Amino acid sequence: MTDSKTLILNHQQIENKISRIAYQIYEKNYEEKEIVLVGIADRGYVLAKKLNKVLQQISSLKIKLAELTLDKNAPQENKTIQFSIPLNELNNQSVVLVDDVLNSGKTLIYGVRFLLDFPIKRLKTVVLVDRSHKRFPVQADFVGLSLSTTLQEHINVEFAEANDAVYLC
Repeated sequence: MTDSKTLILNHQQIENKISRIAYQIYEKNYEEKEIVLVGIADRGYVLAKKLNKVLQQISSLKIKLAELTLDKNAPQENKTIQFSIPLNELNNQSVVLVDDVLNSGKTLIYGVRFLLDFPIKRLKTVVLVDRSHKRFPVQADFVGLSLSTTLQEHINVEFAEANDAVYLC
């Protein structure tokens, strides 16, 4: 494997994708008074915060922001799952689960599985990049970029102040 990386999305392109996804989320939830944005730690939560910022600007929705932390190598281990808000705050809410990259679908499907244990009203999923290598029957409802890659290639999302980037490595 080489150390070279190719820029796929620059900061402005990422900002545009986030803005478009935020409008799509609002369009699907315009009748709601409140939604819950759940970001999968770490970069999914950063993306959820960025979506929250745009949603605050374009809508009157009240938004609860939550972080879901799970072991990405063994997400089925429920004892390792942490949730940053009281679980009863999910009751009868429209929930949007956010992650940075959809690789095999494992992390996203275990995040969905966790949220479905609660009486939520609706669940949608967001990823910035969908690699199309799913091993699990999950798909994102809102996608910034769909990208076909080889199994040997990796997508690296870097969130840095005014210098966000997505690389193919």
